[in-house]
Amino acid sequence: MKWQLIVAVALAAACVASPGNAHKPSDSYLTLKVENERIVGQWDVALRDLDFALGLDINQDGDITWGEVKAKRADISAYVLSRLTLGPASAPCPTKLTDELIDNHSDGAYAVLRFTATCAAAPKTLAVRYGLFFDLDPQHRGLIRLEYQGATRAGVLSAEDPDQTFTLAELSKWEQFVDYGREGIWHIWTGFDHILFLLSLLLPAVLVRSNEAAQRWQPARSFRTAFWDVVKVVTAFTAAHSITLSLAALGVVSLPSRLVESAIALSVVCAALNNIWPVVYEKRWAIAFCFGLIHGFGFAAVLADLGLPQASLLIALVAFNLGVELGQLVIVGIFLPVAYALRATGLYQRVIFIYASASIALIAFVWLIQRAFNVQLIGG
Repeated sequence: MKWQLIVAVALAAACVASPGNAHKPSDSYLTLKVENERIVGQWDVALRDLDFALGLDINQDGDITWGEVKAKRADISAYVLSRLTLGPASAPCPTKLTDELIDNHSDGAYAVLRFTATCAAAPKTLAVRYGLFFDLDPQHRGLIRLEYQGATRAGVLSAEDPDQTFTLAELSKWEQFVDYGREGIWHIWTGFDHILFLLSLLLPAVLVRSNEAAQRWQPARSFRTAFWDVVKVVTAFTAAHSITLSLAALGVVSLPSRLVESAIALSVVCAALNNIWPVVYEKRWAIAFCFGLIHGFGFAAVLADLGLPQASLLIALVAFNLGVELGQLVIVGIFLPVAYALRATGLYQRVIFIYASASIALIAFVWLIQRAFNVQLIGG
């Protein structure tokens, strides 16, 4: 009966989850380069998002071809560019499409719209108003990279904050640092596979293995014991993904996106199942380190999509990585006190620890199949 309940809970969690968006939410990437009164832009928009808005998949076979995109080129450019305003609202800079291509990002194919905008005079401040997909997906974000006289700024536009104004003469290294740090925090908070991997390793931290066959787990004797267990796991994970994030961002090592994303899903499966059938307990930090190397390549893919400013490569890399660490610490800071307070209860030891681990394992297994074989098992 116990295992039937575990399977039922796990199946319910997998059905409720959104595996198609397990790693990345809906984002578009907007690059603007200001050259006096002229703005050169490139806007990368996911084909899956455009299909939802415009119905690109004409024959409904689940595969968007170049021919189907070409048939909708005019609709795509009109739809996308009408949702962007550059310059003051009273006198916006007119935009003109110059090219339309297809490119691959870490999470699929994107339409690439290249355009120019011409302002009445060279702007000292650039106002950006963004409205793409907000009526269809309030969680969508526009990730902006602004280049001006060798300096780079990054920004995020959302349904809650669709407008941003950049003071061009004040593009500073500190602002770049804050921008990329904010992106690192956001990514770990929206990277559900990373979160579930971390939580799978943290769940046993407030428990200790028991020698009694009838009770494999007992509550940790002190908060100090649980705290240092968490420190070892988080430190190992941080050290590992920092290494591969740096190597990948600097172009030293490159792995295929499908391989990386599949391996990340596999890491979540292994970490969660290790809670139900413990193979590694005291050295869970070793699991965190080994699989953390793979997660670092996943972080690097996101950083590459954001666009790394070559003139400030080190700043962007360090800031993004620190943002990821800060995001992790917030998760740990919320999880650990609550888990410690509940550690001796049946709610934690059975429902949260066992059933949640089973649910995480099944959800991650669905992700693994989808990513490895490029199929959609559950809508998303």
